[in-house]
Amino acid sequence: MGPDQHAQLDGFSLFLPFPSRVAVILLAGFWGWGVNLQYLQQNNIDLLALIRYHTHKTPNQRPPHVSAYHLAGLLTFPLLLSLLIFWPVTHGSREWVESVDYIPQAYLFILFILIVLPFNRLSRSGRRRFLATLRRISIGGLAEAQDGKFGDVLLADALTSYAKVIADLVVTFCMFFSSDTSSTSRPDRNCGSDWIAPLVIAIPSMIRLRQCLTEYVRVRKTGLKIGSNGGQHLANALKYATAFPVIILAAKLRNYSPFLLYDISEVTLSRLLYLFTFINSTYSFYWDVTKDWDLTLLTDARNDGEHPFGLRRHRYFADNQYYAAIAIDFGIRFSWMLRFFPGFGWLGEKEFGIFLLMLLEVGRRWMWVFLRAEAEWIRNSRGPAPSDVLLGEYNGKMEAD
Repeated sequence: MGPDQHAQLDGFSLFLPFPSRVAVILLAGFWGWGVNLQYLQQNNIDLLALIRYHTHKTPNQRPPHVSAYHLAGLLTFPLLLSLLIFWPVTHGSREWVESVDYIPQAYLFILFILIVLPFNRLSRSGRRRFLATLRRISIGGLAEAQDGKFGDVLLADALTSYAKVIADLVVTFCMFFSSDTSSTSRPDRNCGSDWIAPLVIAIPSMIRLRQCLTEYVRVRKTGLKIGSNGGQHLANALKYATAFPVIILAAKLRNYSPFLLYDISEVTLSRLLYLFTFINSTYSFYWDVTKDWDLTLLTDARNDGEHPFGLRRHRYFADNQYYAAIAIDFGIRFSWMLRFFPGFGWLGEKEFGIFLLMLLEVGRRWMWVFLRAEAEWIRNSRGPAPSDVLLGEYNGKMEAD
């Protein structure tokens, strides 16, 4: 390991090493799930009922969000402990940071063990449900509506927001087991092969694409009953398909070589990347607001007098929360455009900037769950919105039929 590699570590990487940064974002999901459960329950939306997660209620049973917080706390404690050991040992020394990579990397092993092995009774049923759902959706599987299909969709959509985090998780282990680098060195996102990370990033979109096609086939079989030809599911599948050109072009640009791209210039490649990224961001933002949240802002019904401008008739949250959610969703969906503004180039170049963008995307997905669950709750209790995706398949009607 040469001195040039030591010099590549910045202050942020010395304070929060690469494996720990991945761990922080992973843990954010567990804490966020607890907040989702608590806030939705306070607003009379039963998220566990929506995902068909039935628990045996006992007088002394903790509320679901409390169990979620306890599990998140159990997973967080070893991370804090590893950092409290790591900081005094390294003293901010680049050499020591890279030589004791086993300290932060060990936490990722611990995290895996705590989630997978059921030796701890804390949230055991919840962890089993999570792992069972993860196994099913890992190949693009999708449960029937009565078996928790909405939960499959929520988890698969969450994985799309965690795609880059999962890719970095793979990179940390690749670097850790590599003989010529350390997992606390500057991240080598081409570790192993330059196609591994892009493939990992693409897998969640592949999962959702297959789920949408599965939905399309199901709706075609029962289309006469629910009055739908499944076109919405094909449109949703197309949304996830727009992510693939972005992933491929970003990988090609990161490893640019004119000899491998038939003389396509780097400028042309960059312009194609920006074009497809814009298409993906625009399509995704439209779908978030109009289809996932059933809001009318981007439709002709935005000002029909039956609801505040751009919202919908039935709402469980304060009006300003919807407008804030739309603005935040737009800002994070298009955050990649900040690189065109002076002074913001570090967001895509510095490790702190990359970490911040990943954390913001996870935060956006956490926020998305509130309005997505609310929309699903309204669909199940009041019927689907016009031109709805029917992820819940209008359960009352379907079960009655």
